[in-house]
Amino acid sequence: MLVFAPKYRRQIIYGKIKADVGKFLRELSERKEVIIVETECCLDHIHMLVEIPPHLSVSSFMEYLKSKSSLMTFARHANLKYKYGNRHFWCREYYVDTVGKYKGAIKEYIRNQLEEDIANDQISLKEFTDPFTGEPVKQGK
Repeated sequence: MLVFAPKYRRQIIYGKIKADVGKFLRELSERKEVIIVETECCLDHIHMLVEIPPHLSVSSFMEYLKSKSSLMTFARHANLKYKYGNRHFWCREYYVDTVGKYKGAIKEYIRNQLEEDIANDQISLKEFTDPFTGEPVKQGK
């Protein structure tokens, strides 16, 4: 499983960019003979469950995937390079984990990730009662 995000976790992967980024990632994965099992493109990160051939290291695949998809994204959406500069679309960091016997659970997690993100964004963090005193919180505090 791979998880990676745009630089500074910018929430720019939506609409036309989301479709193009997905197309670029599929195309680049096919070139390296990497099988995409499941993927989800959220607003500020991407989850991918992939099968990488043994002759290809995860780090070289991620370097290839992020560098080429950055170039392709900036070529397709020229306005982004002026807005974000330096052709750095992705963060340098990424998360990798092996799946093993939990492949089905990971596929389900990725499939439901977007709905979970939307639900978590809708949760209010405003406190209506003070947790220390138990009194109602006044407006402006």
